[in-house]
Amino acid sequence: MQALKTDAQIQAMREGGRILATIYRDLRQFVKVGQTEVEIDRWVGEQIKKHGAEATYKTSEVGFPGNICISVNEQIVHSVPSDYVLEEGDVVSFDLVITYKGMKTDSAFTMIVGEEPRGAKKHLVQMTERSLMAGIDAIKGSGTHTGDIAAAVQSVLDGAKLGIIRELVGHGVGTEMHMPPEVPNWGKKGSGVKLQAGDTIAIEPMATLGSEKVITEHEDGWTISSKDGSLAAHFEHTVLITEDGAEILTQL
Repeated sequence: MQALKTDAQIQAMREGGRILATIYRDLRQFVKVGQTEVEIDRWVGEQIKKHGAEATYKTSEVGFPGNICISVNEQIVHSVPSDYVLEEGDVVSFDLVITYKGMKTDSAFTMIVGEEPRGAKKHLVQMTERSLMAGIDAIKGSGTHTGDIAAAVQSVLDGAKLGIIRELVGHGVGTEMHMPPEVPNWGKKGSGVKLQAGDTIAIEPMATLGSEKVITEHEDGWTISSKDGSLAAHFEHTVLITEDGAEILTQL
């Protein structure tokens, strides 16, 4: 389990989470049809520096060749920013970790570029985000199990008939990007690790319009895609466990 955090560390994560959420708020407005992923990545890097934070992905801890993961359409997660030009209707997932005052916060969201969400794309994006919020709502404070979160996420995604990505899980986050415990997106209530006040975890459901099976063999060595080529979505928040509930750190 995680070591108990100091009040200063928790406050640093609150501040870092607000910075990350601010970057995301502005990113939603910045992204346009015709931009390349590399252009967006460069802009994100500038924003991180402007806010006095550090791009965790580019540190020696991770060694990722970009400031942010930009995953398009069938790409689920961890895609390296490329010269790909965004097209109208692309389903794009952004996943960002920043370090502020030595503490990491982690968040992701999916948007549809250049058009109002509708049909299957709208269903995918809305229900994946809803599953994240259901997972957070399942946290009742100290004593909540990771399985309680997992079961809540799974219930929404199963009900929406979406493919649940089972090979990738949420995780603890704080002094490091990936820490115990694992937080799966499927499971049974009462199972898994018992959480306590002061724990900070990243809950991150990933889903597709088709199969749950994935492909990891890509030239960049990072990208994970849906095996059947179906569209994917990814949402994530860093959450602080409190005595009687949860505090979302990566929202304004």
